[in-house]
Amino acid sequence: MILDGKALSIKILDKVKERVSNLEKQPHLVVILVGNNSASEIYVKNKQIAAENVGIKSTVLKLPESVSEEFLLEKIKEYNENPDVTGILVQLPLPAHIDKNKVVMTISPKKDVDGFTPENVGRLAIGLTPYFYPATPQGIIMLLDEYNIPIEGSDAVVIGRSNIVGKPVAQMLLQRNATVTLCHSYTKDLENKIKTADIVISAVGNKIVRCKMDKKNSVVVDVGIFRDSNGRLTGDVDFDLVSMSAGYISPVPGGVGPMTIASLMYNASKVY
Repeated sequence: MILDGKALSIKILDKVKERVSNLEKQPHLVVILVGNNSASEIYVKNKQIAAENVGIKSTVLKLPESVSEEFLLEKIKEYNENPDVTGILVQLPLPAHIDKNKVVMTISPKKDVDGFTPENVGRLAIGLTPYFYPATPQGIIMLLDEYNIPIEGSDAVVIGRSNIVGKPVAQMLLQRNATVTLCHSYTKDLENKIKTADIVISAVGNKIVRCKMDKKNSVVVDVGIFRDSNGRLTGDVDFDLVSMSAGYISPVPGGVGPMTIASLMYNASKVY
């Protein structure tokens, strides 16, 4: 069965729109974009469109590549203190002269719609509810829940240990009582771990899942997205091969990608 993230994202955005319409205070998301990265500009535009479609006020602050770290941090502090701003997102990557960690740590945890601040990450790590879950991991869990895929007691393999996807989704699965194996480039016998898992989530950006699954109801979630040698969008999973044996599989595109935007809007609709 295909895990249709596109269809689910539409349902979630409809619910977000309804939630926003019933709020006394309109959510206001500020997105800060530094430099002229074409991919980042597209991502920011998509977020702005999604926000406006669900009734969230959206402001994009575009700063030049040469902007100083001090100026950027001061702008974030201004938005932290502005009661009309309910969510702040700094689009990554940032220019080399700006410390990404300083930027993330400056954002108020209660306005950190990306869920990347140390307080939100720490709350997740120790089993507390963060103010915001990171968008992509939250979207993955929403997708699993939509298809009634059992997480409790499952053997889950997460490939990739990034702070954006791998680590937080592993923590979220642990909170739901899965047994989680977090794999990376130094993991031994990776193929066997993949084959025998109940749930596989891959987020590395190369074609790494290339085996048939041993369990007929296994679930494979492909977070990777990149262009192959022919310029076609593809993911970490050999879809044609793996879909022959997996019970559930997410496509690329149309799987996790739409869920990330929907999850971000879900976060942005929260007004603390």
